[in-house]
Amino acid sequence: MKQKKSSLYIFSITLVATLGGLLFGYDTAVISGAEKSVQYYLIDGLGLSSFVHGMTISSALIGCIIGGLISGYFSSAFGRKKSLIIASILFLLSALGSAYPEFLFFQSGEPTMGLLLAFNFYRIIGGIGVGLASAIVPMYIGEIAPAGIRGRLVSFNQFAIIFGMLVVYFVNYFIAKGQSQEWINEIGWRYMFASEAIPALLFGVLLFFVPETPRYLSLKKKDDSALAILTKINGSAAAKSILSEIKQSVNVSSEKLSTFAYGKKVIIIGIMLSVFQQFVGINVALYYAPRIFESMGAAKDASMLQTIVMGLVNVIFTVVAIMTVDRWGRKPLLIVGSIGMAIGMFGVAGLAFANIIGISTLLFIIVYTASFMMSWGPICWVLISEIFPNRIRGQAVAIAVAAQWAANYLVSSTYPMMMEFSGGMTYGIYGVMSVLSALFVWKYVPETKGKSLEQMDTLWRADSKKKSKVS
Repeated sequence: MKQKKSSLYIFSITLVATLGGLLFGYDTAVISGAEKSVQYYLIDGLGLSSFVHGMTISSALIGCIIGGLISGYFSSAFGRKKSLIIASILFLLSALGSAYPEFLFFQSGEPTMGLLLAFNFYRIIGGIGVGLASAIVPMYIGEIAPAGIRGRLVSFNQFAIIFGMLVVYFVNYFIAKGQSQEWINEIGWRYMFASEAIPALLFGVLLFFVPETPRYLSLKKKDDSALAILTKINGSAAAKSILSEIKQSVNVSSEKLSTFAYGKKVIIIGIMLSVFQQFVGINVALYYAPRIFESMGAAKDASMLQTIVMGLVNVIFTVVAIMTVDRWGRKPLLIVGSIGMAIGMFGVAGLAFANIIGISTLLFIIVYTASFMMSWGPICWVLISEIFPNRIRGQAVAIAVAAQWAANYLVSSTYPMMMEFSGGMTYGIYGVMSVLSALFVWKYVPETKGKSLEQMDTLWRADSKKKSKVS
């Protein structure tokens, strides 16, 4: 009965935290239904180029980079929980501002450069929220979860991200269903952005009912509070032992604290995991999904529906990752996923070169996204949340997440221009990156299955000492 109560407590905390993941997915995918209307209203209306279109659709990613960079400071200065509350406020402001960027300063229906900048400003605010949530939610869950189920619980965050995307695909579909393109261009896209305010409010309210993480409390010398939470999660006997390990890992008195205290290798691995997760091109499929399907000849409603089908596939294969990550390990899933993504992207590239557009293209896109969702989607976040030692986790996660969003921005903003040059070449590049990601994981990424967060300290300290002896 006690064990059941403990499991329910952990699950409840995880569920609240993953609402941050749901908003991450919602905010990044809401643009997929609105981007053509934004192009019509703000880009074509001002006679601007496809480059400005790409920059505007991807502008939230600038905020994501900023949010990722400041997440280390926020999580260390204010704590994991308060940082997530700040993120929820940013999500709410972005939802309302993006829906009605004319608020106070501009005339509705009259596009100007000032209005374009205001729209981008609100999207960037939401991006900062996404950047904070993307770094801190996995960190929060990783620091709360017992080692044996940590991979599964952190993977729930990716499920929430994909579920958030799926929800917004449905929302966008039902807003657009049966409506003329003129109505969508005038009003519909505003409803799409405004709908995010509901989960943002729910997330902010529920966060007041969850605890701070025991690792953060221990870092702040609040051992009694840390022990109380650990006892609720692990039982009294195990809690004391875990707290002792945590204190040992955060109280290395003689060592100067720096992000590179454990050598550069762990930071570089974290950065490269993040960069590869984006260079394989996943967000192109997510941001531009309806447009991709329309280019295959689908009607407006049908393209939205195909996007929903893709979203369902994503959810199913994220569940595969959740069920297998603590059983099979992180490395095998990443390598298998990379191979599947390469097959999918090379297939799409080959069809694009042959100028064949149809159901075969859709099937290769589904193979690609399914492979990503069972591997690099959730597992990258699992590794980023657990691979870094306790003392440098906040700063190291911030660097890795900022690198991820910078890579995301580069890929998403260059996609329209690259597609104008050659669709086959564009998808071929993403296929090559998928192959390189498999080789990187095989050669450099350690397996972390079943290891406690405190064992990461020992792993990288030993690696750093080995390197210094060799040199």
